[in-house]
Amino acid sequence: MTTDTIAAPAAIRSHDLEVGDGLTMRVNESGERKPGQPSLLMLHGSGPGVSGLSNWTAMLESLGTKYHCIAPDIIGFGDSSHPDPSPQGYEANRDLRIDKIFTMLDELGVDQVIPLGNSLGGLYTLRMAQLQPERLHSMVLMGSGGAPNLPLLPALGKLIRYYDNHSPEGMGDLLLEFVYDKEAFGPRIAELSHERYTIADREDIRRSHAATFAQVGEPPRYSVEELAAIDVRALVIHGRDDAVVPPEASKYIAEHLPNADLYILAKCGHWSQVEQADRFKTLVDNFAAGLI
Repeated sequence: MTTDTIAAPAAIRSHDLEVGDGLTMRVNESGERKPGQPSLLMLHGSGPGVSGLSNWTAMLESLGTKYHCIAPDIIGFGDSSHPDPSPQGYEANRDLRIDKIFTMLDELGVDQVIPLGNSLGGLYTLRMAQLQPERLHSMVLMGSGGAPNLPLLPALGKLIRYYDNHSPEGMGDLLLEFVYDKEAFGPRIAELSHERYTIADREDIRRSHAATFAQVGEPPRYSVEELAAIDVRALVIHGRDDAVVPPEASKYIAEHLPNADLYILAKCGHWSQVEQADRFKTLVDNFAAGLI
């Protein structure tokens, strides 16, 4: 295990970047690029009010002391553009969003990355590995979907149908589903829920959420053959107590990717990068450094 100590948090730099077709992406960065070192590309999950900063601030600050980190608001989320009309359904939105992620990397002059894909970001990471595997030095999948024949857990249903109960209390109830230790995280969730509720109340956020989860086709599922063809070194992380995506999803993915290691974190829900921040940071740091 590495003995490096990450001390003072790295400063986060935020800016808007044009990515074509009249669209812009809010890009949050920390750290500096180093020759021969891939950037860490942090891709957030779905959910009302989510953004690059809401998912990744702690990792931008800690890992940014050693690596160049990029945590964008994916198109249709946060302060990036929200197409109007929006593409409808999982695949149409996925294809547009991944195209713009690659454009963003081109505009930043970043040739190779290690994506850290959280939940929906994990699905997008797998698709990026199919489309442009040469751009991925390796990849981290955290709480990712993509396995077939999984049940729709109540917490994920609550996320999808959030606007049926759009209120500060409804947001708090939803965010508590993301963590294992609800008592310990209660005060923090209360603070986050107010911020997320205000963002989720925006008309463009509502429109993009509805479009993402429009019932046009099924969520992307990866067959055994598709995963076997992705020859990108992978670190697959999942909280044992995830109430949003069951750990069986990551077990399936890790079993069929040809070069993957699986870590199941005890006493951890869907937000391992938040609830188990030190363990998550250490795993990613050692993986990026080639120590595991």
